[in-house]
Amino acid sequence: MTEETLFTEYKSLQKIRTGEKGFKELAITCVSLANAQGGTIAIGIDDKSKLPPVEQIVKPNEINDAVTRLRGLCFNVSLTGSVAITHPNGSQYFTVTVSPSLKSIASTSDGKFYIRVADKCEPMRNEDIHRLANEKEAFQWEMVCTKSVTLNDIDINALAKFTDKIRSSDRVKDHIKQMSDVEIAENYNLIIDGYLTYLGVLWLGNAKQRSRIAYPITVQYIVYDAAEIKVRKEDWHDNMMSPEELLIDIERNAIELTYSYEFPDGLFRKQIRHYHPKVIRELLINAFAHKSYTISGDILIQVYPDRLEITNPGGLPLGVTKDNILHARQRRNPHLIRIMHDFKLMEGEGSGYDLIYELNSMDSKEIPIIESDFNSTRVIQSSKIIDKEILPLLDYIAKNYVLSQKEFIALGLIARDKKLLSTQLTKLLQLSEEDRLRSYTTRLVEQGILITRGNKKANEFLINPQIIANARVNIKTTLKTIEPHRLEALIVEDLKVHPISSRNDIHKRLPDVDIPDLRKTVYAMVDKGIITTSGGRTYRKYSLA
Repeated sequence: MTEETLFTEYKSLQKIRTGEKGFKELAITCVSLANAQGGTIAIGIDDKSKLPPVEQIVKPNEINDAVTRLRGLCFNVSLTGSVAITHPNGSQYFTVTVSPSLKSIASTSDGKFYIRVADKCEPMRNEDIHRLANEKEAFQWEMVCTKSVTLNDIDINALAKFTDKIRSSDRVKDHIKQMSDVEIAENYNLIIDGYLTYLGVLWLGNAKQRSRIAYPITVQYIVYDAAEIKVRKEDWHDNMMSPEELLIDIERNAIELTYSYEFPDGLFRKQIRHYHPKVIRELLINAFAHKSYTISGDILIQVYPDRLEITNPGGLPLGVTKDNILHARQRRNPHLIRIMHDFKLMEGEGSGYDLIYELNSMDSKEIPIIESDFNSTRVIQSSKIIDKEILPLLDYIAKNYVLSQKEFIALGLIARDKKLLSTQLTKLLQLSEEDRLRSYTTRLVEQGILITRGNKKANEFLINPQIIANARVNIKTTLKTIEPHRLEALIVEDLKVHPISSRNDIHKRLPDVDIPDLRKTVYAMVDKGIITTSGGRTYRKYSLA
């Protein structure tokens, strides 16, 4: 068994053996899954060990009764129970499969609404219910049949081009490749009963047909100078292109996004683009894939000298926030996403922001800022390189060590900030538990790329000085990574020359030292009797004892 996810939940068999309370908790889980993307509840599995208790037996009537009672405690929820399943340890459990509620909002029998967010079941507020109602409509947008455009009304070359692309993809299973052109179109929900769906018109239709659906993809591309005065504009409002053609044409015309910084690299010059091409591709794909097609509005691409802003109609999918976007897995337009994935226009589902974080970390760039409300979502990507000095170090590590995507992300964040507490890194990586940090950092420490100081929440991650020496890179020495006992000695020397100083006075003379480190060290020195204090809390001064 694996960890609980957006789609899976583990519950003890006691939930159905201890009366009404346990069934009400299970009903909340069923409603949450139905309002998201469906999922499976394994009943009879211990939440901690992910195993059924030894010698546990599940009776057939228990399964039937459980499913019947759950159906009575949920509205607009479709669920089915399995037969008893025997685990390799010899014990039994069973599963309840919850289908997504595609057209209606699921609720408990007492009228309460819940949604699945990551691996949690969260209550919904009034505004969430309104958003979910729109999400349900958006979920069905792709499948709406035009009733005016049939297979005979489209260019046969457009269908052939689509199916050729599918057959040449290594992401598509062989049995799909062996279908006829029409069967492939039906498989991808472009055609239903001979009529094109909105999704089908988007990919196979002509400009006139696309203009009649609500609402096709339209894009504005605007460039501003340093005074934020508009200097160039392109737009795509003619509906002449399929999503793939539109994406490629935007990338071809967005020349400002191809500009680069240039740095000396030995006898040569090294170029780093303002925006990595894969970052641009992922941001554009996200705008296409997560656009709310029930809202009229352009995807707006704004290019400033120091940043790129991409805004698309519709807020983030319900359950996704700026604080969990790295790990949340919610799909607004699943059939469109499937095509883009199989066309190899995007990374694997749910991995787009992982790639953006990785590339930005390795180029010493800021991670994107995300702003979202009910009507729109804006992603702001800075072009600035935070620390040019660490780029040769990151190159050296990339060439000499085999690291996973997670490890590259963590490495880039730590190198950029010189030093990070485990709590700080956990927050940057949007992790709910510090234990999950291990998959990002354990091998980096084992390979000697990172070193650690402190323990538990005070545990710090730093780049190993030996790695810096091996890389032969010219990184300036900073007091930010100074060891605690050396910082104590430095404060002693400072107070010898500048007695009766406030903590702010000391920091002004040691500006590289992090304020939290300085505060912690000063307090520890007071406790040890190394320095003394005078004055009140607000105007406290420090001197050597």
